[in-house]
This record gives sequence, structure tokens and C-alpha cells, in this order.
Amino acid sequence: MVKLGLKPLKRNKRKYSSYKGTIGKIANNLIERDFNAEIPNQKWYTDVTEFNLRGEKCYLSPILDGFNGEVISYNTSKSPNLEQINNMLDKAFDKNSNLEGLIFHSDQGWQYQHQSYQQRLKNKGIKQSMSRKGNSMDNGMMENFFGILKTEMFYDQEDKYETLDDLIKAIDDYIYYYNYDRIKTKLKGLSPVKYRLQSFNN
Repeated sequence: MVKLGLKPLKRNKRKYSSYKGTIGKIANNLIERDFNAEIPNQKWYTDVTEFNLRGEKCYLSPILDGFNGEVISYNTSKSPNLEQINNMLDKAFDKNSNLEGLIFHSDQGWQYQHQSYQQRLKNKGIKQSMSRKGNSMDNGMMENFFGILKTEMFYDQEDKYETLDDLIKAIDDYIYYYNYDRIKTKLKGLSPVKYRLQSFNN
């Protein structure tokens, strides 16, 4: 790699985990690693990832749609708290009025075990699903998204961001790019948003 002028990616030594033990109800794994969806709002995925910028941290909490990988909504916060998750849900629910029967998958993080979170899903007719404990690939769609995002705009590029607010702005810009401009082979060479629009305009 050195001869080719390539450098290995710098990664966090310890992956952020929101698991705090069983503090609420653990949902069954309804996805079983079958991540793809045939229509929008059939399967959603969520998780929280940490960005460490020279000792300062921020946390990204997005929702991905299994139909096209589109980021439905997200929140970036300097603290991984329940307010962050509720804000993410508010944005998603404002954009989608009928979510009856949707499967919403996450890991077993404390946020997703919280009674208020589970009640909000229940009120919308959403079926909650959780990965098995210690099986990160059960939420492989989120793992893949976080890997792409950090590889393309964060790893080995930390020096571009003078402050945490600069980084948060860059995350905002990247998510817009990911939804509207970044093409995927599996989406027939279209971006997630363009794929969704084309699929339902034909």
C-alpha cells in the first residue's frame, strides 16, 4: 500500500454503543437480515454513530428506508439523548402520515428500549424490530451507510474541520448529496431520491 501511495483508513478504536443492558422491552428481530423493501415505508432502519473530532464528539441518528437507502430523517447532536431520537421521529412522522404496518428496525440501544419511544411507534401502527445482542450485522444496512459516510467525508479528513459545528454542517451537506446526487448501481445508476421518484412516476 505504501508503494502505491495509499494509506489505511484511521478508524475509531472503540465503536460507539448505546447498549446499556435490558432496561425495557426487547423486540423480536422481524428483519432477519432481509434488508430490502419492495416499496417505500415498508422497512426502516436506525442507529446512532459517534464522530470524535480531536476529543470533541457529536452523534448522528438517521432513519434509512430499505426501499432505496434514502435518509428519511436525521438528527445531529452533541449529546446522544432521547431528545435527539424524538426529533428524528418528529421529522419522519411529519413527512409520512400513514406508516401502518411499517417495520422499524434498530439495535438494542437504550433509546429504542425506552417506553416513550416504543409507545410513539405503537401509536403509528409501526412494528418494532431489534437486532440480536452483539450482532451488528443484524443492522447491516445502517453499518454500511455509516461506513460509506465516514469513509467519504470524515476518515483521514478531520483536519478539514476546524470546529465541531463545521463537521456538523459537513454531515448535513453530505446527507443531501447522498440522497439527491450520489448514484448507486443497485438503483439503476440513480440517487435514492431520483430512484424513488422514477419508480412511482412510470
